Amino acid sequence: MTTRSRRMIVGISGASGVVYGKRILEVLRDLDIETHLIMSRAACITLAAEADFSKQDLEALATTTHSNKDIGAVCSSGSYKTLGMIVAPCSVKTLAEIATGTTDNLLSRAADVVLKERRRLVLMLRETPLHLGHIRNMAQVTEMGGIIYPPVPAFYAKPQSLGEMVDHTVGRVLDLFDLDPGIVRRWQGTQAGAE
Repeated sequence: MTTRSRRMIVGISGASGVVYGKRILEVLRDLDIETHLIMSRAACITLAAEADFSKQDLEALATTTHSNKDIGAVCSSGSYKTLGMIVAPCSVKTLAEIATGTTDNLLSRAADVVLKERRRLVLMLRETPLHLGHIRNMAQVTEMGGIIYPPVPAFYAKPQSLGEMVDHTVGRVLDLFDLDPGIVRRWQGTQAGAE
């Protein structure tokens, strides 16, 4: 594999669902993918409210951690080759920043760079219900080449735990980068015959 295909930027913003970012970091580590973690200030607040792990635990899973204030970090430049970026979870605030090109922090700047370099950007948007402004921002990011991937559970996989639900979603997100950690229960079709 090339150097580019061995690096992934992982952003964690302030929406609920920081467990998705944690699991992505774990799986990418197991796949020997170099990871660059960027967390927003709001992500740290959400982390403290909903998780039984710390910011330091997340940072230990990443190859490199960057301050969201460090807009001069390596992943802020298109010349630094990566496979792309996953924002897990993605808040509507971060979505809006990316949709409008408001890149005054590293998380939104790195996403903007991924888009301009025509690399893969996946936003695991965690918000519901959605108003028209959210939908327009999702459309804008999609038109720019990004992928909106709300972490919606797949019940056909018959998950037995929250961990299995998270794994299925994480595995499907990584499918978008042609990475298969073997954690997805794939659809095998229905057993009913055509009538």
